[in-house]
Formats: sequence, structure tokens, C-alpha cells
Amino acid sequence: MPPESPNAPAGEPQAVLTPLTNVAIFLVLTIDPGGEQAVRDLLPDLAGLRRSVGFRAPDAGLTCVTGIGSDAWDRLFAGPRPAGLHPFREVAGARHRAPATPGDLLLHLRATRLDLCFELAGQLTRRLSGAATVVDSVHGFRYFDDRDLLGFVDGTENPEGRAAAAAVVVGAEDPGFAGGSYVVVQKYLHDLTAWNTLPVEQQERAVGRTKLTDIELDDATKPADSHVALTTITGPDGEERQIMRFNMAFGSFDGGGEFGTYFIGYARTPEVTEEMLRNMFVGRPPGSHDRLLDFSTAVTGSLFYVPTAEFLDGPPAAPAPAGAPAEVTAASAATARAATASTATATASTATAPSAADGSLGIGSLKGTPSS
Repeated sequence: MPPESPNAPAGEPQAVLTPLTNVAIFLVLTIDPGGEQAVRDLLPDLAGLRRSVGFRAPDAGLTCVTGIGSDAWDRLFAGPRPAGLHPFREVAGARHRAPATPGDLLLHLRATRLDLCFELAGQLTRRLSGAATVVDSVHGFRYFDDRDLLGFVDGTENPEGRAAAAAVVVGAEDPGFAGGSYVVVQKYLHDLTAWNTLPVEQQERAVGRTKLTDIELDDATKPADSHVALTTITGPDGEERQIMRFNMAFGSFDGGGEFGTYFIGYARTPEVTEEMLRNMFVGRPPGSHDRLLDFSTAVTGSLFYVPTAEFLDGPPAAPAPAGAPAEVTAASAATARAATASTATATASTATAPSAADGSLGIGSLKGTPSS
């Protein structure tokens, strides 16, 4: 993990480190040609729209976290980019694949009530009508006692307190974007019929935990290709590198049914999540892929940078139109750099928000349909 610097200036993070809620709506959108200004116009209004909807039920904890994809960044803003922002990189193993799919904007809506998430999602998508297209929409729900549809507790190893902020919030390693985060989202579809034919002991060996008590198997028992073994990442100093998961179950019963887990993992750097995915899909060593992937298929994959609240309130200048004079381009870039620097030196540094009282399977309860 990059060294933590408590004195590094940072903007106020978005509401990433809030506890797991009962429901969530995940929206991934692509920006239509010519829709950039409408998106830019929406960014400063996001906080007000959330407050307006959330005011109806202040105890429901409505939040909206907004992420911006790599390609969209250059269409929306002039000037510098977050150091770790790049398109999601497909991971292909011998048997399973984590695909990269389009995504310019992520809207992660959470609350204890679905009606609030639904109302806010409607307000936001209406504002973006004709400017952006929803390419993926998932209504997630909390399943019994923090379990996924495979029956295992999901998110046990999420960091808490100071460790959560250190794992999730960008610090002095990228001072112009301190206070932000990176987030990877993937939709996994489960083959529940095949999974439920396995004896519980075999399910536990695939996950690396006991099903009833959620206790991690000891090293002598836990298989090297179990989900827990492959998603445990350590740095050069031997310290575990962590991410924060807010996974949700989802499903529908039409057309034969579709059931799965929506993985969403926030981190200070995308490198940690990407290493987890390589271990899962390629194997550690190569060829020993995550056993859960024999019952789960990844069908989407996108990476986003989550700016600070101040960045959204006053985004940098738009990029100069193609063919604009060099002095115009330079002026736009200078304005963007000034705005970014102002954000970086704003108010408090990484707030130690409440840790997620949740449950998630590892990198995301990754389960689903067998693939070959």
C-alpha cells in the first residue's frame, strides 16, 4: 500500500465508507456523442438532488457515489488525470474470463429503502436523457444475514475504521487527486442448480470458509484454489492489502431466471483489485483458477475514479474543442490545474467514516454459470 500521510491535503471523500444498506441500485452509463456538457452540468447538482430525495426519509441513509471512467475523463475535463485511472483490463485465464465492458459513469445509490434509491435514480437518468445511455442497471438487496445467494457471508474481511480509510482513500501518492478512490464493478451470474448439487463440505472448500459459522478454514485445510486463498493479497512487507466491498445479491425469475452477485470494490489504487482478479481468473500459480468461477460467470467489468465532493461541486474546465487555438487549450488546462489544486488543498483530509458493517464473500462473492 502507498505510505499513508495524515498531513496530506485532501478534499472531502464522497460517501464511500458508509455502512452496508439493505438495498442498492447500480447504474453504469455511457456518454452519448455531444452529451458531455449535460454530464458536466449534472455533477454540481448531484449533492442537492440527493439531499432533496433523502430529506423525505432522513433516517434511511440515502447516498450516491459517482465514478468517472477513463475515456469519459478526457471528454469531460482538461488538465491532469488521476494517476491510476485507465480502462478496465480484461483478464483471461485458461478456462474463465473477466470481460471489459463499456462504462463512462457509475452511479452507486444506497439506502435502507428501495423507493429512495429508485426516485433518485429516476431524477438522475431524466437529467441525462439524450446525453447518456444506461448500459447496465442492477437492483441489489441484502440477503438474510449478509449472505450471498450461494449461502455464504459476503465481505467478512472488509477493513474497519482507520484501516478502511487507508485502504480506500487516495493520499499523498497522488496529491492532486487526494481524497478520491478507485472502484471496480462486475456482474457475476450464478449457476445455482450446479452449486446446490455440491455437498456443503465441497462448497466450503471452494470458498475457503465454513458455511454456517463463516470461519476461515485453517491453512492446512483451505485449498490453494479457494476464493479466500486467491483473493488474499500481501505487499512486500507482508502486510495484507485490502479493498472495501459493498456487494449485493440480485435476481429475476423471467426467462428461466438470472441470479447473481454485483461486485463493487473500492480501493486506494486499482492495482490491488486487479491483482485479485488475476489470481482468480489466471491462478496463483497460473492454471489454478478460483474454484468459484466454475459456478459463476463474470459478464461485465468497468473501472472508475471516484472524485472528491469538492471536485464534483466545481469540476475543472472542459477540454478545448478540437482544432481550437493552442492558447485556448493552454488556458483551459491552466484553469483545470488550478481547480484541481484547489480541490486538493480543501478542508479536511480523509475522513474516518463509519466502517462497513457488512458481509461480502471476498472480492465479490464471485459465483455463477460454469464457462469453458
